[in-house]
Amino acid sequence: MAELLSAAQMRAVERAAIDSGAVSGLELMERAGRGVVEAIMEWRPMLATAPHRALVLCGPGNNGGDGFVVARILRQRGWRVDVYLFGDDAKLPPDAAENCRRWREMGDLRQLADDSLDGYAEAHPDARLAIDALFGTGLTRPFLDFSKVRKALNQWQAVACDHDDAAPHVVAVDLPSGLCSDSGRYLGMEGTSAFDESITANLTVSFHARKLGHVLADGPIACQRTVVADIGLDAATDPEIVTQTQRPGRRMLGKQALRHKYSHGHALILSGGVARGGAARMAARGALRIGAGLVTLGCPPAAIIENAAQLNAIMLRPIGDEDALAETLRDSRINALLIGPGHGGGAPTRAIVLAALAARRATVLDADALTAFAADPDALFAALHEACVLTPHAGEFARLFPDIAEKLAAPAMRGPAFSKLDATREAAARAGCTLLYKGADTVIADPTGRAAIHAAHYERAAPWLATAGAGDVLAGFITGLLARGLAPMAAAEAAAWLHVESALSFGPGLIAEDLPEQLPRVFRDIGL
Repeated sequence: MAELLSAAQMRAVERAAIDSGAVSGLELMERAGRGVVEAIMEWRPMLATAPHRALVLCGPGNNGGDGFVVARILRQRGWRVDVYLFGDDAKLPPDAAENCRRWREMGDLRQLADDSLDGYAEAHPDARLAIDALFGTGLTRPFLDFSKVRKALNQWQAVACDHDDAAPHVVAVDLPSGLCSDSGRYLGMEGTSAFDESITANLTVSFHARKLGHVLADGPIACQRTVVADIGLDAATDPEIVTQTQRPGRRMLGKQALRHKYSHGHALILSGGVARGGAARMAARGALRIGAGLVTLGCPPAAIIENAAQLNAIMLRPIGDEDALAETLRDSRINALLIGPGHGGGAPTRAIVLAALAARRATVLDADALTAFAADPDALFAALHEACVLTPHAGEFARLFPDIAEKLAAPAMRGPAFSKLDATREAAARAGCTLLYKGADTVIADPTGRAAIHAAHYERAAPWLATAGAGDVLAGFITGLLARGLAPMAAAEAAAWLHVESALSFGPGLIAEDLPEQLPRVFRDIGL
């Protein structure tokens, strides 16, 4: 299980280790500093072969203490190191103060002012690293004090090329300073200007586990590349720990031998009318490829011929209104439904959705099925049940949960800031079912508060997923897994992982129709 920790959860893990006597705070700081240096040398091996110059910026807390350790280790390796401290060294926490003292025995300590870095790059062309150890996971207020320092670091960082070992790079300890550890939002700054006014890093070194801010909102762009340094701590025990979605296992996805097709479920995908069936067809293909035993596409009678011309393994049934749907659902073998992709809006869609929910089958509501209730979300919430999954993107989320969306859109002035995770948990509790809030930082939560994040960033970045119809295929994946018998939360998590894995398997040039066709290769790769 890959944990994603909040700042408070990380502090609890450290405190538990210290209170148990297993390790001291000073030793943890030493391990953290060494972890940063080791991560740098692994990332840029040429830096290990000859001494260079580094700039280390230390803050007034324990993040600054980590920076002093980094400075000392680099000096011991023969580097020339320039260290600046923001704040009064007499007010440093005890462990940071001790590492400050150890550094003073080796080199000078300068006070960080806004003009401290004026001309630094020109005066020191041999400088290869700037270590941002100003503020880490504990930041709760905007970091607005040093606009010229931020500008200097970002100008330096901007010339660094990923393939150029000799270029200067910015390395963040824990997080780029100014970023909220729990939300991935820059405190005090919003929009595109945040990246002009805040520190970004070429490499970010986290300790023990990634934090929520590494994968949410602006975090992945600010951190660019995040690695985790092991500092010898035990796993967290907080029941509210958020996990990253993981590769689904054989027991979850493997079909059992000697069973008939109905044993693997029958999914019903409802389509819009003439010339509106493409989204539902892609969803149906996804449900079938992911392993549903049977998939039927239900559409208005006038659209039967259009869909029949394009579908073979997927069955067809004329379903033009809620009465036809109710008649279809008399077949108890239909155990999962999807409504929304290309369905159209208004009263007819609302009636279809309410009829489907009354049948109490596992149901995915996407796209038009959500937008149809924008004027009266409470009518939808009253009908939902625990076997449902809602899959809104940001616009659809705002239509159903305008007050929650407003909180998420408000400027983040203090940390921990309201996050997409908070928004998804709150919305899932209100809806009373599982909710998958789509995006590059997809967040999934159920009504109990259990949550998982699938971030298509870092090693799983798949920007070509931003293509028309990709969300329809994801809805089909979830529906197929529900038909297979997976619980809603498990189906949403597995589908999100497989969705991105299929995109990675195909690569650039992807269109939505390609996603289901990658599943056989993905399944082989994971041993099914």
